[in-house]
Amino acid sequence: MLACGFHLVPNTELASLLGCELHGDFVTVNEQQKTSVENIYCAGEPTGIAGLDAALIQGEIAGLACAGQPTDHLHARNLSEQKFVARLEAAFRLRPELRLLPALDTIVCRCEDVTYEELASRNGWTDAKLQTRCGMGPCQGRICGPATQTLFGWTPKSIRPPIFPVPISALCVHDFQQTVSEEIA
Repeated sequence: MLACGFHLVPNTELASLLGCELHGDFVTVNEQQKTSVENIYCAGEPTGIAGLDAALIQGEIAGLACAGQPTDHLHARNLSEQKFVARLEAAFRLRPELRLLPALDTIVCRCEDVTYEELASRNGWTDAKLQTRCGMGPCQGRICGPATQTLFGWTPKSIRPPIFPVPISALCVHDFQQTVSEEIA
């Protein structure tokens, strides 16, 4: 058995849900890390795969800009990191022939065991979900979604909250602890 992974995929679901403009796979930001939506800033991988150093600088810029503080002293470092982004993109851009690699029995959706053959006859992401359950498993299309985008050019039609599934216990723990604390007091 052989498993292959090609390129990093930024998580832009929250930005998309908020209505932020995307350019390709990335959230569009200005030099203050501000998105197209008022009072929404974005930093790190959603703005371009560049690594930890770039994310830290962008986060600092976003935090300072959000607080109304000057950020000029960080722009040269950020520009340097953005040049690195461009070099990474050029060096690791997916080659078109990678779309020809899957055999008919290649599993594209590992959560639901959906093969390339089952997807090849589908008209798009929604049709694939309805007819094969691709994207309906525990990952909710976070793994197979980018794969089908690369292989077939499909994009999800909508993103719905919650962005990531939240266990009910995560919602109850705070209220339970607060109730216990109030009863003790």
